[in-house]
Amino acid sequence: MASLTIRNLDDHIKERLRIEAAHNGHSMEEEARLILRRALSRTADSQGLGSRIRARFAETGGVELELPERTEPARLVDLGE
Repeated sequence: MASLTIRNLDDHIKERLRIEAAHNGHSMEEEARLILRRALSRTADSQGLGSRIRARFAETGGVELELPERTEPARLVDLGE
């Protein structure tokens, strides 16, 4: 297992970590491990923003939009000077 040292941690954050650890019956190190594990596993499993928005509002049904036909072909954008 690897070790991690966190320097320059605000006293307020350290105190909150200590209180949460005591509340949950863990050491501060275990509480920090659990917080990191939760935070990193959530982002690894999460979908993109558009998918999350769609899932949240899926129950409301939806709206079918009529898209206009293109009258001109798509243009290339010159990103040079």
